Amino acid sequence: MVLGKVKSLTISFDYLSNSNIPVYSSGDTVSGRISLEVTGEIRVKALKIHARGHAKVRWSESRNAGSNTAYTQNYTEEVEYFNHKDVLVGHARDDDNSEEGLHTIHSGRHEYAFSFELPQIPLATSFEGRHGSVRYWVKAELHRPWLLPVKLKKEFTVFEHIDINTPSLLSPQAGTKEKTLCCWLCTSGPISLSAKIERKGYTPGESIQIFAEIENCSSRMVVPKATIYQTQAFYAKGKMKEVRQLVANLRGESLSSGKTETWNGKQLKIPPVSPSILDCSIIRVEYSLMVYVDIPGAVDLFLNLPLVIGTIPLHPFGSRTSSVSSQGSMNMNWLGLTLPERLEAPPSYAEVVTEENRQSGLAPVAAFDDFQRALQGPLFAYIQEFRFLPPPLYSEVGISVRL
Repeated sequence: MVLGKVKSLTISFDYLSNSNIPVYSSGDTVSGRISLEVTGEIRVKALKIHARGHAKVRWSESRNAGSNTAYTQNYTEEVEYFNHKDVLVGHARDDDNSEEGLHTIHSGRHEYAFSFELPQIPLATSFEGRHGSVRYWVKAELHRPWLLPVKLKKEFTVFEHIDINTPSLLSPQAGTKEKTLCCWLCTSGPISLSAKIERKGYTPGESIQIFAEIENCSSRMVVPKATIYQTQAFYAKGKMKEVRQLVANLRGESLSSGKTETWNGKQLKIPPVSPSILDCSIIRVEYSLMVYVDIPGAVDLFLNLPLVIGTIPLHPFGSRTSSVSSQGSMNMNWLGLTLPERLEAPPSYAEVVTEENRQSGLAPVAAFDDFQRALQGPLFAYIQEFRFLPPPLYSEVGISVRL
């Protein structure tokens, strides 16, 4: 008897939206089909599926243990969200290669349906970072006697919904700072910066309207600028590793001594980026808008305004005209945010992200249509592209933390 051969083994998902990409959230049912095409007749022990979702971090640091002695310290941590196994054909035993209990599959194409439910807990959004990732996948395994298994793995995307139509994410963010330059015994006039944005929550593809006033009473030429930063934080064995990436930026006009510049809604567009990840214990992804004054030969003056990148876009009834839109000049009495003086170190988020922001539940059913519409725009672009982009340029700061 001439045994047949496996021509192809494929995995396909049933899509919950019309975006033709497998995107799911907590509590959703993930379903699909395993397609098996064979030439001739084959005998199999089992056709299995294995589905898993997990977050994992890993990085290494070099250590010195004395003169002429060095070693590498590895930091790893993992969180598992679910682990599902099922047998579609045959039995689960893999203990022998006997001919008993084999299942015969005839020549042609065969499809086997699978289905499982994602747990009703906050699931971290799919993510690929510098020192860690959040991944969800389904693996098919075809087991035959006396032959190596045929295996295939396919990933799917999970979004943990962040609805920006909440009071905490609709609140304006503002700050003011002032800096006086000194050169030996001489002191020049101050440089002042005030900035405000209409809200804290945005979705990819939106433009942030920046309202700012920059006054230069110093003797130097300065340049106002604005930048969106993404900060990735990875936690393992009591250590934290941070990576900060520039997402988007803009530049204002140079200001000579005695000049003032006002931004009345200057726009900075958010490109396709990962939503914020605030509910994972070992990976956090956070964003901030830095409005700053570039001062040659001195430490820059800057304000850091926290952002949350969500998945559920702003409802038409949720949008509102910010009070700063009707103001001809900036209110100089805004409460400033305390920031470090060194630009090379990313800011701490412990004081600007509240515990309320860390707790996200399931998105309301009424918001699902908004999420589907979002998938047709920049979020769709993020899903399609984020795993295949070349590695960005990073600045890194490793910080020891006792958890």
